[in-house]
Amino acid sequence: MNLSRRTLLGAGAGLVLVGCAKGQEAASPAASPSPDPHAALLAGLIGGKEKLVALYQQAALSDPTIAAVLLPFQQRHLAHLAALRRHLTEPGSPAATPTPVVNPEVTVEALKEAERAAAAARPEQAAAAKPVVAQLVASMGACEAVHAQALGRLK
Repeated sequence: MNLSRRTLLGAGAGLVLVGCAKGQEAASPAASPSPDPHAALLAGLIGGKEKLVALYQQAALSDPTIAAVLLPFQQRHLAHLAALRRHLTEPGSPAATPTPVVNPEVTVEALKEAERAAAAARPEQAAAAKPVVAQLVASMGACEAVHAQALGRLK
């Protein structure tokens, strides 16, 4: 088999180009995986629920006369928190529920506003969530809206 000089040079040039291209791919840094938006949403939801639980703990410690009345509200938030944590795919969870600190500024009115704000955020969060989590988020929002209304009657 007789190969012409032109054929050999063309084949050699092609191999060099392929080798250079492969070398560039290996030399370029691997793109870091982008954060999972669903995990980020869950982490935010869990953090928000933890804050609500802490607010209820603070309010109960600040005014023991209403602690028993606030306990069912807090228990519902703890149930939501447990349900959210079950949807985490990564082991572990975001921050643990913070230790309550007595803060006399946490009033029933402050709780009501926190519940309203949480409920108002739920439609957008539900739209961004996977279907099973979206149902949970919608239920949480309904519960928070009812809490805000019920807290308004405690004055």
